[in-house]
Amino acid sequence: MMDSLTIRPRLTFSGGTLLLRGLARERFSREAAFLTLGGTWDSREAAWRCDALHYPRLIALLERLTIAVDDTVPEFQPVAWPHNAVHRLRAEQAQAVEAWAVGGRGLIVMPTGTGKTEVALSIMARTLVSTLVVAPVRDLMYQWHRRILTSLGYDAGVIGDNVFRVRPVSVTTYDSAYLHMERLGNQFGLVIFDECHHLPGPLRRDAARMSAAPYRLGLTATPDRADGRHVDLAWLIGPTVYELQLSEAAGTSLANYDVVRIPVYLSPDEQARYNQYSDEVRRYVHQRRRENPDFAWKDVCAEAGTTPAARAAMKAYRARQAIEDRAEEKLRVLEDLFRLHVGEPCLVFAGSNAMAREVSRRFLIPCLLNHCGKKERIDVLQGLSVGSYPALVANQVLDEGVDLPEVKVAIVIGGTSSSRQAKQRLGRILRRSGNLRARLYEIVCADTKDEQRSRHRRRSDAYTRTTHRRPKPRD
Repeated sequence: MMDSLTIRPRLTFSGGTLLLRGLARERFSREAAFLTLGGTWDSREAAWRCDALHYPRLIALLERLTIAVDDTVPEFQPVAWPHNAVHRLRAEQAQAVEAWAVGGRGLIVMPTGTGKTEVALSIMARTLVSTLVVAPVRDLMYQWHRRILTSLGYDAGVIGDNVFRVRPVSVTTYDSAYLHMERLGNQFGLVIFDECHHLPGPLRRDAARMSAAPYRLGLTATPDRADGRHVDLAWLIGPTVYELQLSEAAGTSLANYDVVRIPVYLSPDEQARYNQYSDEVRRYVHQRRRENPDFAWKDVCAEAGTTPAARAAMKAYRARQAIEDRAEEKLRVLEDLFRLHVGEPCLVFAGSNAMAREVSRRFLIPCLLNHCGKKERIDVLQGLSVGSYPALVANQVLDEGVDLPEVKVAIVIGGTSSSRQAKQRLGRILRRSGNLRARLYEIVCADTKDEQRSRHRRRSDAYTRTTHRRPKPRD
C-alpha cells in the first residue's frame, strides 16, 4: 500500500468555493495569510475551504509555502477567435488596456460613449481564454452577444432569459450569474462585469465571490454607490487601474455639450394641491416623531403596509410627486423644445412610468419602459435612427449601457437625486459625430422637492457649466 505521506493534497472547486483536502488542520491554523482569505476548516469534509474568488492568491500562498498540490480547479479553455475586427483603439482606450494588462485585474472607469466595450473586446482578443461577460439586463446581454459576434466572429453562449447555452465564451446577466456561478465558477478564466457598480449588492456579489477566474475586468462610468458598497469592488474585481473624467473627454473622445436648466412653476391649482399633500405628509411625520424622535422616512415606508395613517401619508407623498412630475408647465416647455429642435431626434427622460406614458400620449411619440419586449425596443430605436420617430420618451430603461442611435438633444423632465443617473443620461448624447454639439435640457419645478433632487443630481464635474434660465414670474 502506498504510504499516505506520499499522497499530495488536492485542490478542487466545490459549489463556488475552493476545497483543499489532504492537508492537516494544524498546517494552516496559524497561517495568517490563509486566514485573511477567509479560509476556514470544514469539519464535514475534513478539509480547508475558502471562496473561489481567492484562487490566484491561494495558489501563490501554496507556492510560497512550497506545498505541492494536485490542482483540479481550472477548467479554463484557450479561445481561438475566428477573426479580429475590433476597431483600432484611440489613445485613451489603448492606455486603459495596457493599465489593466499589468495585473490582469481591475476597474476601467470611462464616461458613457468613450468606447468601454471596445476596450473589453480588445482585452478579450489578447487574453485568448474562456470568458464570461456579465451585464445588468437582458438587452445588454444580447447587445454583448452581437458585439462579440461582429468583432471577434464568435457565437457566444447565452445564460439567462430562459436560455442555458454554455460555451467557452458566454454572456449572462448579474441575476443569472450569481444563481449559476456555483456550477460555472471554474470554467472561465476571464470575467467581465459590465456596469460593475451593480455588482456589490448583497446577492449579486456572489457572481464574483464564487468565480475562480484569475482575470477580472470591471467597466463603469460611475463606480460610486449611495450605500458605500463600491469599496468592495476592490476585492471583488480589483483596484481602479484607469480612470477618464468626462471633462477630459469632452471635445476629444466625446462631443462638446451644453446643459441648460429651465425652471418652471406649478399652476395655482397644482400649487394648492401640492401644499395640501405636503401638509398631510408633514403632519404624520411630526406626530410620529413626537412618539419616536428617531422616526425617519424609511419608517413611513415600513409602516405603510400595516397602518392606515402611514398608508395615507404615503399616498399623499406619491400624489405630491406626481404633481411635480407631470406639471402642466413642464409639458408646455417640452412642446417648445420640440419646436426648437424640429428635425433633430430627441430623447426625453421621465421620472416615472406614468409620466413617460403621459408624454407619449400627448405628443404621439413611442415610450420605452422596462417591461417593453426586445422586439419593440429594437423597432423603436431603429425608428428613431431612420427618422420614423422624431423622439422617444423613457423612464430608466435607457439610463445606461444600451447602444442608441446618434442623438444630440436630451430633455430631462424628472428623475431621482442620483448624480450617477444624471451623468448616465448626459452620456447618452455625447458620442462624437463630427463637430456637432450636444445639448441637454433639464426642466425643473421651482419651489418643490423636484428642485432639491435636481440640485443633488448635478453635484458632478459634468454639470459645472450648467446654464440656468430665469423662471418666468408667476401670474
